Amino acid sequence: MAVIAAKCPKIRVCVVDLNQKQIDAWNSSELPIYEPGLPDVVDKCRGKNLFFSTDIDAEIKQADIIFISVNTPTKTMGIGAGRAANVKNCELCARKIAEVSDSDKIVVEKSTVPVRTAQAVRRVLECNDKGLKFQVLSNPEFLAEGTAVPDLMAPDRVLIGGVQSEDGIKAAQTLVSVYANWVPRDQILTTNLWSSELSKLVANAFLAQRVSSINSISALCEATGANVSEITRAVGMDDRIGKRFLNSSIGFGGSCFQKDILNLVYLCETYGLKECADYWNNVIIMNDYQKKRFSEKMVSSMFNTVTGKKIAILGYAFKKDTGDVRETPSMFVVRDLVLEQAKIHVYDPQVKREDMWVEMDYTCDMSEKTHPGLGTAVTTAPDAYSACDGSHALAVLTEWDEFKTLDYERIYKSMAKPAFVFDGRNILDHDALRKIGFEVHAIGKPDPNKFSDL
Repeated sequence: MAVIAAKCPKIRVCVVDLNQKQIDAWNSSELPIYEPGLPDVVDKCRGKNLFFSTDIDAEIKQADIIFISVNTPTKTMGIGAGRAANVKNCELCARKIAEVSDSDKIVVEKSTVPVRTAQAVRRVLECNDKGLKFQVLSNPEFLAEGTAVPDLMAPDRVLIGGVQSEDGIKAAQTLVSVYANWVPRDQILTTNLWSSELSKLVANAFLAQRVSSINSISALCEATGANVSEITRAVGMDDRIGKRFLNSSIGFGGSCFQKDILNLVYLCETYGLKECADYWNNVIIMNDYQKKRFSEKMVSSMFNTVTGKKIAILGYAFKKDTGDVRETPSMFVVRDLVLEQAKIHVYDPQVKREDMWVEMDYTCDMSEKTHPGLGTAVTTAPDAYSACDGSHALAVLTEWDEFKTLDYERIYKSMAKPAFVFDGRNILDHDALRKIGFEVHAIGKPDPNKFSDL
């Protein structure tokens, strides 16, 4: 919404929320999320044509276009628990819009939703008793955290789906005219509603599939002495495949990939497509395997025990340039090491300790209540050097640029010996680290202690 305001100065944009604390943060100099470039965009427009408010009813009444941008988490109970998306918030928004509106509106699904969700939204809106007409569009977002602003400023494509009727096509063209203020017309795609809704799930599934595919090969590389980086280069030079999303790692995380694949799995199951559901579910299985494999390798490499040992975790966010910890692979590695009774010291430049615990409790069911002593088992360090001081091992779990330039000679001197490095993102100079004295283990890289013919 901030980018729309920046690119369309004649359009008034207002973001509304029930949470006063969130709105207060958006109206302050300390935004509630970390995203490079976003503060500048907000500062440029806020108070001019960009506003943040809790007066939901008033803003609905004066709006011509309403975007539904609410969370659609995976259901935790009931039918489809663990796979299906809970679209309760979308329905509640539709009911509020129908209740409050006093003029015709265009309602746009911005949230990632199961295909056919728009049908439910449309039915709720059509039940208004004022004779109002609503057109429902789908306009999924194809951005990545950490690069969201440039992704929106210069998108690969903008996708708008609508009912293929005269009024539906007219509504879609109204939204097209908004994006056309800065996006070339041939990059604005219009489809039917269902294609648009499904495209978002498919896009995320394909990206996650690539991550799981290369991660499966990383395990084979470690077993055979092949180097996954060399394989990635050889495979990626084939323009039919391309180079992106072929970096092996401890696995994917974030709020979208796993949730959207599980949603896709449930959709396939719902329509009786068992083989399709199994295919996509294996992407999740491989991701879980990669995280578990990394944890187990840490333990086995450190003489099959980490009990009482200090281990430094460098990076907790699911990727660099964000503070988002939802489904972060780091959390699962920390969980495994805590269960092995290691002493964990975490450093991440953007993650707050409170956010770590909220996600750990929600996703892993780990809290001080369920695991007494958890708070003392995991320490959050003010910097990387403090986290590594006296540690038996350090594990790089987020690809923050600052981890590439740390003084590893200083770190080595401060650590217990033998000093282990586990590179879960393949961002370090492994040969240089070995010359310093570290024992280095990395994803998909051959262990020189295991192979003599490298």
